[in-house]
Amino acid sequence: MFPDIARDDIFRLETARLWLRWPRVSDAAAIQRYGSRWEVARYTARIPHPYPPGTAERFIYAAREGNSSGRDLTLVLTPIRGKREAIGAIGLELRGRDRLTLGYVLAPEFWGKGYVSEAVAAMVEAAFSLTHAIEINASVRVENPASRRVLEKAGFCCVGTGPQGAPARGGLVECDRLALPRSDWAARSRSQFVNESVHEIP
Repeated sequence: MFPDIARDDIFRLETARLWLRWPRVSDAAAIQRYGSRWEVARYTARIPHPYPPGTAERFIYAAREGNSSGRDLTLVLTPIRGKREAIGAIGLELRGRDRLTLGYVLAPEFWGKGYVSEAVAAMVEAAFSLTHAIEINASVRVENPASRRVLEKAGFCCVGTGPQGAPARGGLVECDRLALPRSDWAARSRSQFVNESVHEIP
């Protein structure tokens, strides 16, 4: 799905305040710190709580394998300024032949500051620019409206609500399902380009 440019571990995306890059073994301690917190794990389907030793390393190895194969794209979020340790992660996973699933986590001390919105926008742009995906899907727990707002800001629309499997939470959990078709993304991009062009006219 993802081209050679994304399969090299020097690949990265830049936002106003973040680098999004491949995870490294040196990120394990930072990932362990935020991954072990219940307020992070509770809204996810896969992060166990308690967070066993070695889980961060296994996440890193799996992410790097998925990236190098071109099947998925998982990146960690690191601030451009200040301490450049991982403060979260974001990933796109292949579903079927032409759809991607988006997921992300962020250390709680960085919540409410717009970092995830920056990362989601960059990943959506990369997904549709680098692949032939026709749609990106995402799911959020119904009790996590902040995450839903992040997705809606990026152009996602809710397509349903219902139970979904969450192995780390012990079964099914109620989730909102959201989707962003390529056609909607393209129309949104054209509209933003037109608006920016109009503002630039003297």
